[in-house]
Amino acid sequence: MDAPVPQPRAADLLAWYDRHRRVLPWRALPGERADPYRVWVSEIMLQQTTIAAVKPYFERFMARFPTVEALASAPSEKVMQAWAGLGYYSRARNLHACAKAVASEHGGRFPDREDGLRTLPGIGAYTAGAVAAIAFDRPAVAVDGNVERVITRLFAIEDEMPGAKPLIRERVLALLSHDRPGDFAQALMDLGATICTPRSPACGLCPWREPCRARIAGTQESFPRKAARKTGKTRYGAAFVAMREDGAVLVRTRPAKGLLGGMVEVPGGEWRADYALGDALRDAPVSARWRRLMLPVRHVFTHFPLELTVFAGRVPLETQAPDGMRFTPFNRLKEEAFPNVFLKALEAGLEELQQP
Repeated sequence: MDAPVPQPRAADLLAWYDRHRRVLPWRALPGERADPYRVWVSEIMLQQTTIAAVKPYFERFMARFPTVEALASAPSEKVMQAWAGLGYYSRARNLHACAKAVASEHGGRFPDREDGLRTLPGIGAYTAGAVAAIAFDRPAVAVDGNVERVITRLFAIEDEMPGAKPLIRERVLALLSHDRPGDFAQALMDLGATICTPRSPACGLCPWREPCRARIAGTQESFPRKAARKTGKTRYGAAFVAMREDGAVLVRTRPAKGLLGGMVEVPGGEWRADYALGDALRDAPVSARWRRLMLPVRHVFTHFPLELTVFAGRVPLETQAPDGMRFTPFNRLKEEAFPNVFLKALEAGLEELQQP
């Protein structure tokens, strides 16, 4: 008869964490109190972004906006500029709105419980749980992708994502250490990020290797179960890089709401699956001798891939910017909040304009 599978214990995970915890810019050292502002900003930045990508952004962001009051009082364009490159730009807008709410309605102090945190703009169940646990040591659950992977493997949860989320949350609640909830939350995240990885997990080093049902069955890499992903049709469009004789480049700010809201772009037409590239010059913002680049700029959004054909052209010094647009001096382009897709289009267009 097979030996019974032991139950996972929070104490084993915490003992592992005490030896192997990661040192991160936003994480308090052992014995220190966590800064709720730093915890909150890091959690918003880390959504759908890797730690390696976030670290330099976080450090620059903290240098620029060291307190929630500094962030709340900053102009929105400065916040978007500091966020440019991190993607999912609605997060930056919600971050700014949340900072204003904390500063104006809560005296600059974050609520210390999940229900209070959930009342703030842009804070959902995960972020509220993470901030409550990590910053205030409340017995709260924070389930991110790393935690989902650990728990579905630990208990061999067969339900497909996202339907498995309630069961995962229930399992985490049952395991939760009420003595060290903040450390427990971070330990689970660290375990998923460093040991229980998506491919080739280091099961021999895992503090929960004995009770892990997926490891026992040899099916670790098949969890979590995921339904087939549906990808939208590729959309096409054009991007026009217009440089004035003094080096200034024509740009505009996108509407505050919607995809890439509040970010800066080089002008172009609507993105459509049936975009007629032969008619692209109809979307040109000004008259110029446009040069079409051979290689398009490609970018994948959450719901669809995008392919932009870039046109580059020089315009006379006296050219006026159309309504809603502006010419930005070349040496100030880096101050504009370009998302990656338009930064790639801009760089490609500028490189073309340097050609004879």
